[in-house]
Amino acid sequence: MKTIFSKLSILVVLVFLSVKPTPTVQEFQGQAVYFSKSTMDLGSWGARMSEAQKKQVQARLKGRLEKTYVLDFNKEESIFNEEDKLDAMSGATDSWGQNFTQGEQYKNIKENALVQSQEFYGKQFLVKDKLQAINWKMGTESKQIGQYMCFKATASIPTSELSWYNFSWSDLRPTPNKETDTISGQAQEPEVKTTEVEAWYTPQIPVGHGPSEFWGLPGLILEVSAGNTTLLCSKIVMNPKEKITIEAPDKGKVITKMAYKETITEKMQEMRNNRGRTRG
Repeated sequence: MKTIFSKLSILVVLVFLSVKPTPTVQEFQGQAVYFSKSTMDLGSWGARMSEAQKKQVQARLKGRLEKTYVLDFNKEESIFNEEDKLDAMSGATDSWGQNFTQGEQYKNIKENALVQSQEFYGKQFLVKDKLQAINWKMGTESKQIGQYMCFKATASIPTSELSWYNFSWSDLRPTPNKETDTISGQAQEPEVKTTEVEAWYTPQIPVGHGPSEFWGLPGLILEVSAGNTTLLCSKIVMNPKEKITIEAPDKGKVITKMAYKETITEKMQEMRNNRGRTRG
């Protein structure tokens, strides 16, 4: 009887050791590499250029128009960052462009939190805000991206929410005042510019993450087009052998997205004013 009991005990121990524990949220990890491609509208200035000149401009701006990004993620968190890239023409980093590019971005979809590191002319900022709410419209179209079946979703997002870390000289133009409706006589808010977004997500990777500002679909976003830019996933590694560390950046002056946008706009206005006084 003792022999039988001993054998059963050994068998139970062996079975227990052979059962793998259920992975925790932190153990479920992945890494997605994205390639971005943007087009530039040369407008009336481009209309006066020859085809050779247009190609030369495109070649000089290639470093800004084509970039590579990496998205590390688990079930709840993600880190999105641009890979360092040398300027194709000068062999040096694009210092002007880096002042207005997206910094290291941390998203926590469970806590609805965004933390983004931004550097502006040598000063470090830590932007903390809520994630941009996106009202996705789910489509029925599907297509294959690599080995993953993807489904289409679309949304209209305020343009300012997609480019709050960027700057355009048009930002210095006066903000339109409220208009008065000629029929009702009531003041109306100025029209909010929106950007149409098309995304392709895969339920085969059931996380709500995506590149840049995009998130909130029932699967990892592998492709997204917004305005003149498309981000396309070129590589995915699920549960890599080396554990990925996902931590929010923590250095810099804490500020909101709106306050950061106001800060860089004011600084650029100051620079333009100083330049005007110097010329005078």
